[in-house]
Amino acid sequence: MESMPVNWEALDSLVVDFAKSENLIEDSISSPSSSPSSPSSPSSLSYRSRLLIRQIRRSLEIGDVDAAINLLRIHAPFVLHDHRLLFRLQKQKFIELLRRGTAKDRDSAIECLRKELAPCALDAYPEAYEEFKHVLLALIFDKDDQASPVANEWSERKRSDIAGLLSSVLRAHLHAYDPVFSMTLRYLISIHKGFCFRQGISSPISDLTERLLLEERDPPATTEESLYEAPPFDEVDIQALAHAVELTRQGAVDSLRFAKGDLIQAFQNELCRMKLDVPMLDELVHEYCVYRGIVNSSLTSRSASCIQSPGKPLEIYQQDCECGSSRGCSVDIAYKSVDHPDTETSICNAEMSGPQVTNADNLSIQCADVESRFAYEVIGNREDCSTSETHQAENYKGSQRSRSHSIGPRNRRKRWRGRTEKLDFGHDDSDTVSSKQELITPTPAVNPEGLEEQQVLVKHSPPENFKKKGDCKYEIVLEMKELVSKGMAAEVVEEVNTMDPNFFAQNPLLLFQLKQVEFLKLVTSGDHSSALRVACSYLGPLAASDPALLKPLKETLLALLKPNEDALAKGVPLSVLATSLQVAMGRRLGIEEPQLMKIMRATLHSHNEWFRIQLCKDRFEGLLRIDTLKEINTPLLIDVTSKANADTSTTGSSQITISSSSRMPEDGGSPSQVSSRDVICDESAILKVMEFLALPRADAISLLAQYNGNAETVIQQIFA
Repeated sequence: MESMPVNWEALDSLVVDFAKSENLIEDSISSPSSSPSSPSSPSSLSYRSRLLIRQIRRSLEIGDVDAAINLLRIHAPFVLHDHRLLFRLQKQKFIELLRRGTAKDRDSAIECLRKELAPCALDAYPEAYEEFKHVLLALIFDKDDQASPVANEWSERKRSDIAGLLSSVLRAHLHAYDPVFSMTLRYLISIHKGFCFRQGISSPISDLTERLLLEERDPPATTEESLYEAPPFDEVDIQALAHAVELTRQGAVDSLRFAKGDLIQAFQNELCRMKLDVPMLDELVHEYCVYRGIVNSSLTSRSASCIQSPGKPLEIYQQDCECGSSRGCSVDIAYKSVDHPDTETSICNAEMSGPQVTNADNLSIQCADVESRFAYEVIGNREDCSTSETHQAENYKGSQRSRSHSIGPRNRRKRWRGRTEKLDFGHDDSDTVSSKQELITPTPAVNPEGLEEQQVLVKHSPPENFKKKGDCKYEIVLEMKELVSKGMAAEVVEEVNTMDPNFFAQNPLLLFQLKQVEFLKLVTSGDHSSALRVACSYLGPLAASDPALLKPLKETLLALLKPNEDALAKGVPLSVLATSLQVAMGRRLGIEEPQLMKIMRATLHSHNEWFRIQLCKDRFEGLLRIDTLKEINTPLLIDVTSKANADTSTTGSSQITISSSSRMPEDGGSPSQVSSRDVICDESAILKVMEFLALPRADAISLLAQYNGNAETVIQQIFA
């Protein structure tokens, strides 16, 4: 599972879309009007609809039925036109009035019975009047009497049930579906859990998935049509929906009926019924965004990255970056104006104050070479760094050479806002809920150093824990990642060797890949002599020490024979290589990769294996952009990379075994193991067995394989 290649650029896009849709981030230099809550934003309608649904859900969950009804009357009156839903709301309102226990509220409950609940019970649905008479017993039985015949009506579980039901109805009618990434995560985790359970293997991410995807689901929205009529839907759609979101066949039929036969809409409705731990999801997204450089890790004004002196090992550099926390040192950096924001700017040595430390620690942190990408922030924020007249350029030659190739401006990174929800639905009815209700959801802060997590309230400001010791390390790793993404492999090798001469000795595969990129880049530019020098100096010796690299080396050298083609396009995708380097350097510096990356690797692997067993293609992977997450261009070294990742992983996929079906041979001898792929099963036979026996597709195929693909024989044997 750890070796599963993932298109991290596609995941970046999904995550950013999610964060923007949920108003979790904002551009550092953007105006407030660009948030999703702004009327000019394309996603504002869906965002406001989701906020409305959340507010109605919360009102019902705390027993404030009147507030929920008022919001529905103003923003979704069609719900109140459905007497089935209105009856359930009025019944819950009656119970909540009684629950308050005062004489005034009891009188209000009786008034609710006479004017609202009784009239609605007459035509809500056939059983409504019986339910009405039953709920009258709440007038004489106490809410704390667990043995009473109306103990279920008093249960607070009723609140969450009706809140979930209304959420399902509103979501479908308002098309207020969760962002694609949220639905994709639900789907992949659901498949992962089912795959591990059926294959009898332990999940390496069970501690995450069990907390993230809750077992509880919202009640399904159903139509008023009779459940006994024959479903006018294709059996293929019914079975696809049933097994994609773990429904019974009748449940899938009901869902399709509610969606008027639209399979995609039914699928979205069912996915959004699954409940995610929202604070945990926000935490995972934030951690990933910081790791990938999508959002600022610390103060938005921080403008310098700390670079150690040439030849200084990463271990010592890590100690220096941590000095402020581990030894109580402080770093004083004064500001000096920048005259030329478009040119590279030098930053002084940090002045360290504190107790005497070891010789290694005397290698002070030196902040150098803040590129033009930091100029904007240096000008706008005067508390962090300055230019020192005592800067000694000779100490930074190695760093300057690579850092002169400036990369994208850091101020383009987003600022993390957190889940701050401001509900302003703009009505003036004094009897309704307040027109402005600000709700702040506690969002767990993410600690990049793996320290104990803590709960904080986030309101339009980044979490404080990223103002700690990890900023320098994050910046250096992100800079190397971005340089690789731009194809600057030679500069990256030089820079990394300057920082830690032992890094590539421990990661020879990364060095081979980087030199492979450099070789192909030289070939593309027509400089064949320099390309051959790279091959002789690096690629050849590395392949000689690792036989697995010989084949990629031969294929790489073939680029010399096709000078008119873009050789670089056939190499390892730069985004894949950049992420590999980021992970390796991060681990070297004590930065663990985000948990979201582990979840995606494991769940995408399970998705592949699950549909390989099903012998079919996932009908929903395009909708959820799962196909783009798996889109990795065929590189020259992808198999070797996957093998190396698998060898270094703590929990690999070696546990996974696909059991074959057994079949009795015609001569009556002992059963022999026959793979279900050896028997070609007709699609109609598969569907027939799935329908009659209520089996998953894989089990149906396995049974058909035992009986030569004959569905009638399978059914007869089961019921015999």
